[in-house]
Order: sequence, then structure tokens, then C-alpha cells
Amino acid sequence: MSYYTPRILHVPAEKGVVKWMSGDVYETLATADSTGGAVGFTVCWVPPGGGPVAHVHRSADESFYVISGELEFLNGDRTFVANTGDFVFVPRGTRHRFRNLTDEQAHMVSFFTPGGGEGLWLEGGDDPVPGKRPEFWPPERGMALGPLLGREDIDMEILPEEADFGRPADKA
Repeated sequence: MSYYTPRILHVPAEKGVVKWMSGDVYETLATADSTGGAVGFTVCWVPPGGGPVAHVHRSADESFYVISGELEFLNGDRTFVANTGDFVFVPRGTRHRFRNLTDEQAHMVSFFTPGGGEGLWLEGGDDPVPGKRPEFWPPERGMALGPLLGREDIDMEILPEEADFGRPADKA
């Protein structure tokens, strides 16, 4: 192998693939296909009440870096809050989710190692509609993603919490 062969992936700002997923906005900058399977990298904007249902990835680790805002994370059967500047590593096989319980949008990056999990929103998410905002999906819309979840590259199982239904999260 020549060290002089160009192999670097460079994706300029705002040139990723944008998808809407149940109220969240995901811009994927690197996919398993574009990185030889090494990583999937996505920039996420999570509105108040946003975030996925509890789930587990069986064959990939998932990591997060909170750029701004705060998100509640589920870690097995416990929760904690990740704030601006925090890093979260979720080993494969760990039940988790994130949820924005604040009144402000949260901004973070997410990456899968190895890549592949990003295929869920790239193939199952909605294309953005100019002049509109993404909407929260009813539970049946999320459940319709079942065939994608079992694919070898995504390899995800939903492990819902009772509180996951009827979102956005009710505030007292």
C-alpha cells in the first residue's frame, strides 16, 4: 500500500445527508459505506421531547458528544443527564436511549463503531420538507421500521419503556 494514495474522506459543512426521524433532525456525514465499515457519523438536532425509544445495538458501539443543551440518557435501567461538552459511550448490548426533557433544542454528534446503524434513519427517515418542521411519529410509524432493525448492518432491537409511548414527553 502506498502512503501517498489519497484515501481521506472529507465532507464539507452542511453537505451530509439530512433525514428527519420522529421530530429529530439527523445529518449523516460518514457512513459505513464511505468509511470501509469503520464508522457512521451523524450530527443530531433533538427538539424538546425528542429522542428515540429505548433500544439496544447488538453489533456496534454508539458514542455521543453533546455540543449544546442537555439530554437524559437511559443506561440499562437507570438514567443520567449529559450536558454541553459531555461524552457518552454506549457499549454494544446496552439498553439505552436519549431524550430532550428541556424546552431548548439539543445539538450533538453520534457515531457508530463499526458503522452501519446510521442506515436506520438514512433508509427509514423522512426527507426534509422545505418550510416545514419534522413531526413526532405515532408509535405505529416507528414500529413499521421493524424490517430495517433486523438487518445485519443495523442489528437493533427496540426495548421500550412504558414512558416512551405518547410522546412528546409530558411536562408537569
